[in-house]
Amino acid sequence: MTQTATPTTARRFDYTFSPVGMVALAVILFWAIVAAFAPHLVPYPPGKIVDTDYFGPISSKLWLGSDYLGRDMLSRIIMGARYTLGVALAGVLIASTCGVVLGMAAAVLGGWFDTILSRFMDAMLSIPSKLFGLVVVAAVGSSLPALILTLAFIYAPGSFRFARSLAVNVNTMDFIAMARIRGESTLYLVGAEILPNIIRPVLADFGLRFVFIVLLLSGLSFLGLGVQPPLADWGALVHENIQSLSYASAAVIAPSLAIASLTISVNLLIDNLPRAIRDRSA
Repeated sequence: MTQTATPTTARRFDYTFSPVGMVALAVILFWAIVAAFAPHLVPYPPGKIVDTDYFGPISSKLWLGSDYLGRDMLSRIIMGARYTLGVALAGVLIASTCGVVLGMAAAVLGGWFDTILSRFMDAMLSIPSKLFGLVVVAAVGSSLPALILTLAFIYAPGSFRFARSLAVNVNTMDFIAMARIRGESTLYLVGAEILPNIIRPVLADFGLRFVFIVLLLSGLSFLGLGVQPPLADWGALVHENIQSLSYASAAVIAPSLAIASLTISVNLLIDNLPRAIRDRSA
């Protein structure tokens, strides 16, 4: 008698980006590479005056013209990418890590720990982010570590509330109850049971908070409280060259477009994250 083999079922993951998502990813990777290799990409030293005319026009020598002192705008935008992306990425990493870990811990532990921490985060969320940033930066200064910690402190409560709401739902499921019966620790529940089940929305929230931090950092720099001279991020470049609007110069338009291209691309990438997951027979 011939025995028929039972077909095995395998789970195959098919991740496909939409064309919009691929373009957005390409723009983000472009700026990431520019930020990483900025010192090797600048055609001129960012602080060197290379043009005798301020707000000089676009030319074969100066691809984006010159700024209010005659410095090369392309070089300053390339170096500004390092500070914009670096400060924003550091801030969102701290904010999301602290917020997600505390949110999951609050959902698992509950009781007084959850109540006190949630009320504190609610109080922090009630403070306007830009006003809080202005007060803190004006009080402690605009050094890069102070900026990073301020931005992280502003956006950690929102990350906490988001992660907690997800973790509360997962915490009521049967596999969590079984893990508790087995005597698993809180660290195991948070890291091995809850986090893998909320990682996708957490990553989407990470991207959105990165955009918020870029915009807030640019706003602070535009007001003169962000990255300080001789360093400059994109928001500071807009602030420095705002008068170039009267001269039809690219000195203020170019950094504005850089901010827009990065933030819009991150939003489009989040909206077009690959979601196609299918089961197929092997």
